[in-house]
Amino acid sequence: RADVAIAGVLFNRVGGAEHRRALEEAMAGLDLPVLGALPRDAALTLPARHLGLVQARENAALDDFLERAADLVTEHVDCAALAALARRPRIAAPPPPTSPCAPPLAPLGQRIAIARDDAFAFCYPALVTGWRGGGAEISLFSPLADEAPEATADAVYLPGGYPELHAGRIAGNATFLAGLRAAAARGATVFGECGGYMVLGHGLVDAAGTRHAMAGLLALETSFEAPRLHLGYRDTVLAAGGALGPAGARFRGHEFHYAKVLSEDRAAPLWRCHDARGRDLGAAGMAAGAVMGSFIHLIDRV
Repeated sequence: RADVAIAGVLFNRVGGAEHRRALEEAMAGLDLPVLGALPRDAALTLPARHLGLVQARENAALDDFLERAADLVTEHVDCAALAALARRPRIAAPPPPTSPCAPPLAPLGQRIAIARDDAFAFCYPALVTGWRGGGAEISLFSPLADEAPEATADAVYLPGGYPELHAGRIAGNATFLAGLRAAAARGATVFGECGGYMVLGHGLVDAAGTRHAMAGLLALETSFEAPRLHLGYRDTVLAAGGALGPAGARFRGHEFHYAKVLSEDRAAPLWRCHDARGRDLGAAGMAAGAVMGSFIHLIDRV
């Protein structure tokens, strides 16, 4: 592409001296400097699971990984040449905004309690920033530590994550489940996305086939015993008015999960959905009073 300036080349996962020599010979006629060639290294492998890489917060060896990567770059890359090629990017200044930026989502309430730990970690920072910018007070709690949402919260948000890996522990955490049910009973908005949605259901079957009782706030049963990938961007229309906005409000979101739905009450869906190609996917999620959720991670409003 004529509009892309290539200053040099770095090779990665090189098999040895002969491999590097062949790569450099292939570059000979292009008048581009070869800045380095990083060899294959089994130590530079990040652990993965069914939804991608294991989260950084769960990787106790991450610091060692970064130190090893830094040593490898120092040894095999001409860092001085790389630094000499670096320059400030030429990016045109954006036009001044014509109106104030709206938060991605209106705050669910004045005081929002957000679940955050290894089981509930898929929370977009822009979402929380938008809620704070909209005047909401944010508190955090850990279901895995058997913490309940703050008793004064008028909204509770359970983001996605890996509840299926901790289902037995979640099912046994009576303080968390009682606090979640108490929030729903006093009329607080309770909103779950993906993993959070599954925890709002009646039960979750793990990969070994064991069923674990969840909060029982939505008529939903899910399973990982025979997982199937669901992936893609979604255009959503709110089926009924509530904390997310009026009926007909439109949002964009992302669906990425392996859970299989065993049963789901479609009498009161949360969304009507289309995929990125405009295909009608029908109803999605559910709402029961102020409790609602779906497998969709919301990104912004349309």
